[in-house]
Amino acid sequence: MTDIESRIDTSRPHTARIWNYWTGGKDNYPVDREAGDRIRELHPGIGDYAKADRLFLGRAVRYLAGQEGVRQFLDIGTGLPSADNTHEVAQRVAPDARVVYVDNDPLVLTHARALLVGTPEGATDYLDADLRDVDTILAAAAKTLDLSRPVALMLLGVVIFVEDDEESYAIVRRLMDALAPGSHLVLSHTVTHPDMPDVDAAVAFWNEHGTPKLTQRTPAAVARYFDGLELLEPGVVSCSAWRPERPAPDVAMYGGIGRK
Repeated sequence: MTDIESRIDTSRPHTARIWNYWTGGKDNYPVDREAGDRIRELHPGIGDYAKADRLFLGRAVRYLAGQEGVRQFLDIGTGLPSADNTHEVAQRVAPDARVVYVDNDPLVLTHARALLVGTPEGATDYLDADLRDVDTILAAAAKTLDLSRPVALMLLGVVIFVEDDEESYAIVRRLMDALAPGSHLVLSHTVTHPDMPDVDAAVAFWNEHGTPKLTQRTPAAVARYFDGLELLEPGVVSCSAWRPERPAPDVAMYGGIGRK
């Protein structure tokens, strides 16, 4: 057994594996499926959130690579590989795009090394690090990305794991401060909203039984991550409402894109 494999805990449900289950993947265990089904009982639309977040990623990357000419992506909190990962979407638009993935989930890293292979013209790299390890992430990313040129910082569903508000805002600011003008922040976050009370019940169940624990924030609190950036239209909205190809119901996963 490798060191990474020894870190995989199959006795407790894990966020990345549950999201993988909800989106139709096979990289999950019975404990994840049981928790996923229980959460779905509490909030029947939760599986739609995972799918909406994934579709938001695709639209965001296509827009940045196609319309903004971004050729570098730093994707922190990658999650388990699935269809249309960041490098696949970006390199479909621009084969020379360069992508660095960051995650500290051993199962994610095991699969990333096997599956996330980029184009010959571009580059794809992987880093085992926690979101809080900003200096480590930036130093390692600089081996693949040119940080003097624009980078798209992808933080989809990951700052929810930083409980302290000010610490989470500071992490995002430090990362963006290190990136060149013309860089973009792409961020999504689970929200608490008076129109969606069953979401709170699902999150409470998760925090009691699953790992890692997550923090909900209001839409206004999510918008704070974009302070100092030019927030692109339509602003911070339900991920399903960010420039969709077709109308879709709102989900309690909000996201947006800001330009530095």
